[in-house]
Amino acid sequence: MNMKRSITALLVALCAIGLSACDVDKTQEGEAPKVEVEGGQLPKYDVDGPDVDVKSEEKQVTVPDVDVDVKKEEKTITVPHVDVKPAPAD
Repeated sequence: MNMKRSITALLVALCAIGLSACDVDKTQEGEAPKVEVEGGQLPKYDVDGPDVDVKSEEKQVTVPDVDVDVKKEEKTITVPHVDVKPAPAD
């Protein structure tokens, strides 16, 4: 399970590197849409929140005593290797 997380983190990092290597040039100006708004009234609220008093105390509880032995071994696996070359700057 830990290996899957490592591979996922590696792939996310590689995607981030790939996106940062892009060269973006604006080719056309944009314009916000024209919107007309008239009148209106936001509702008014009178809110009284509860008084919250948070404390802590010690309690005696019974919990299981669990011993776990995990067998580990080394294996050779195939992992992705990505070489990213940034786009040339004009």
